[in-house]
Amino acid sequence: MTETTSGQGREAYARLIDDIKAGTLKPGDRLTEADLARRLGLSRTPVREAIRQLESDGLVTHVPRVGAAMRKLDYREVSELYEMRAVLEATAARFAARAASDIELTELETINDEMRAARDDVVRLQEVNRQFHAVLLEAARNRYLRRAVEAVYKTLLILGPTPMEDGLRADEAIAEHDRVIAALRARDETGAEAAMRAHVEAGHRARLRQFRARS
Repeated sequence: MTETTSGQGREAYARLIDDIKAGTLKPGDRLTEADLARRLGLSRTPVREAIRQLESDGLVTHVPRVGAAMRKLDYREVSELYEMRAVLEATAARFAARAASDIELTELETINDEMRAARDDVVRLQEVNRQFHAVLLEAARNRYLRRAVEAVYKTLLILGPTPMEDGLRADEAIAEHDRVIAALRARDETGAEAAMRAHVEAGHRARLRQFRARS
């Protein structure tokens, strides 16, 4: 958020981001200040600030004769984003194999165990999965890499819920995490990079299946 945004503006922004993650706000949905203000229980000014920030993030666009609306991503854009994610997160895994502390590696194992326990709770599963990737990214010890990954993640929010809602994909992702962790534990930089790339590419394939189904 920008420094000039009010506290209520930040609240509105955070709540709208949650709606995007949950799929409540979908690509193409119109964002009207009056409707959002009524739903969020806020005045129109903080809602306007939040919409402005979402536009700055690239999540909202202005459509002629419609106004502010959730941005839509086409098939090619989704593929390009996942290609960038594969490059960046594979590099993060390589760096983490060299720089991660034992405490961070144990935390990754704990988070993946939590994913197993949350197997039937899609909302919790998605949140814990985000935690896994955030911890690994932090363990890479490269602030510029982290910012680049976060920018990609923010744009991917437009797609709404992840393919983790597919139980089979959840099981696959947990197993892929296990392989990443094993390579990190072995301090195998090449293996960690390859395991993370394979994980992101598998997520990419699942996302495209989901994208085609919804389209």
